[in-house]
This record gives sequence, C-alpha cells and structure tokens, in this order.
Amino acid sequence: MASYIESRESGVSTDLFDMAEQYPFSDVHFWRDPETQLQAIIAIHSTKLGPAIGGCRMIDYPSTQAAVKDACCLAAGMSYKTAINRLPFGGGKAVILKPKHVTDRRALFASFGRFVESLNGRYITAMDSGTSIADMDVIASQTNHVMCTTTAGLASGDPSPHTAKGVYYGIKAAVKFKLQQESLSGLHIAIQGVGNVGYALAKLLHNDGAKLTVADPNPLATQRLINEFGAEVVAGDDIYGINCDVFSPCALGQVINAHSIVQFNTSIIAGSANNQLQTPDMTDALAARGILYAPDYVINSGGVLQISYLNKPDVVQHKLAALYDTLLAIFTQAEQQNRSTVNIANGLAEKILAGANDESQH
Repeated sequence: MASYIESRESGVSTDLFDMAEQYPFSDVHFWRDPETQLQAIIAIHSTKLGPAIGGCRMIDYPSTQAAVKDACCLAAGMSYKTAINRLPFGGGKAVILKPKHVTDRRALFASFGRFVESLNGRYITAMDSGTSIADMDVIASQTNHVMCTTTAGLASGDPSPHTAKGVYYGIKAAVKFKLQQESLSGLHIAIQGVGNVGYALAKLLHNDGAKLTVADPNPLATQRLINEFGAEVVAGDDIYGINCDVFSPCALGQVINAHSIVQFNTSIIAGSANNQLQTPDMTDALAARGILYAPDYVINSGGVLQISYLNKPDVVQHKLAALYDTLLAIFTQAEQQNRSTVNIANGLAEKILAGANDESQH
C-alpha cells in the first residue's frame, strides 16, 4: 500500500515517511465514517512516559496533508510538554476535518469516540480548538480514554483557566528576565485571540494593571474585553505591528512566520497557541530582532498539569507557579549558551525522554 497522501486541492502528493523525517511520529491512524461525516486523524509521537495524551481539534483544513502535518507537529509538542513537566504521559493529537455543514454533531463525536477506543488506551483525548466539554461527554459514551468531561472518563472540566494561569506566570518570568521588572503594572500587552484562554489571561493581566490591545474575529469576544477591561481592539493582522511590551498569541499556530516577523514591535512573545513557529529557524529571526520567545509547549502546559493532577488543586497551583522558574531557567541558559530558548527547552525534554527510553531497556 502506498504511503503517500494527496491534497485534494493542489493534487500534490506527500509521502508520510518523508513527512516523518521532518515531523517525527510513532504512528498515525485514520478513521473515516461517511454516515457521521467523520474524517479524523490521530497521531502518536511517543508513549515512552505513558499513554499519549493530546486534545482533539476540529477546524477547517485546506487539505488532508495539512491536517496530518498539524496532528504530527502537535503530537510532538505534547510529548515535549509532558516530558519537561515530568508527567506520566506521552504525546499525541487528534484532528477532525471539519465538515462544511455538520448534520449530527453527537453522532460525529460518538464515532470519534469509537476511533479512540479502537486504540486500546494508547491515546487519551481531550478538548481543543473547535471542540467542547459537551463533545468530550459524547466521546465518553464510547470510551473511557477521554479527559475534560463533566463526569465521565477522566473528568476535569474546562482546562482553559489553568492554561491561562500558566501563560500568566510565563509572561511574568519573561518580563522579569527581559525587562527586569517584577510587576506587570503599566505594561502594554497585545493578545491575539480572546476565546476561553485569551479571555482568562486578559483578566489576570488586567487585574495586574496591564494595558491590553486585542484582536479576534469574534466581535462579541472583543466587545467583552472592551466592556470588562477597557481593552483596545484592532482588526486581524494589525495586532502584529502593535507597539507593545509583550505579544501573546492565544489563537491557532504558525503565527510567527515570514509575514508577521517583520511587523513585530515587541520585546517578548509569550502566549498559549500551539506550534507558534512556522519553521524552526524563526527562532534565529526573533533573536536577531532582540525578541525573547517563550517556548509554546512550556508556557501553555497549564491545561495538561490540571488534567494530570485531578482532585489535587493545591498541587496544580504549585505546578503552575513553578512554570515561572522553569521558564526563567530556560531564558538564562539560552543567554549563557548563546542558543535559542526552543533549543534549550527541546534539549531538556529530549534528555528526559532519552532517560525513559534507557529505563525501559532494563
């Protein structure tokens, strides 16, 4: 059987094994259920530390190739996230190619639940972009390998507030390192995306006295920020050029790219979005502009910390606060070794994963 996939739009074929060289994964699973409109992909990057965990996102993808790439990149990020936090999980990710018109959402997610169950516990799913707690509850009717539900499976509810709290501590660490300030009062912070995480983060920053500029395609979301926090709102890509102290990407990935990088007018980039860098060499371009970058899978790990320490709220809060020290150490090592913050973070995660591999051989 051929190992390539073809983009329906471009007709360009991509070999999965070639893709694995650039976006490493252990295995990739496909599930198609025409009766429920489900077209889904689960990528597993590593199970060295435990079963792979990672959210399920349902968004518009231009092609199957783009969906596979997204799943593989996000799965790798989850492996590094769980490793650097020393959690007993591996990394995986699920993506659903969003139908143009969903005829029966419950049926679609029930089918996805059967997909998860077919992997016999190697992958545990959770809420992500385009999915909800209600969707997780439907999945839980078919499998126990699900988090972010209300009562079934590994019930943890909405992880967004905890993700936001971790980003808040990460921003404080970046401000301490880059700007030599303990307080966020008076700082100008631009937030791209004010959904569940972005809103919760904005509230924390506002309470600390930060000035906020935000962008989001949802006018109701931005109006809420105006009403509650006195935020300034800008349209779309205008957020990149805002003269600010911190740019916080809290929407989808690859926002640090050839188009945006020349527009940034900030000292720090620190936000919750996954896969913020379009290509790894973007770290060099950021460094050349004197911009401190907080590695995404470190700063946005609050949600997985909450999930990992269910019914232990004090432990979760301690682990969230510890992200401050983790990021401060990464920033310091990067400066001392003249390496990128991503390079340092990757090295720390890979060392932990390598140690797990060594232990598994004994």
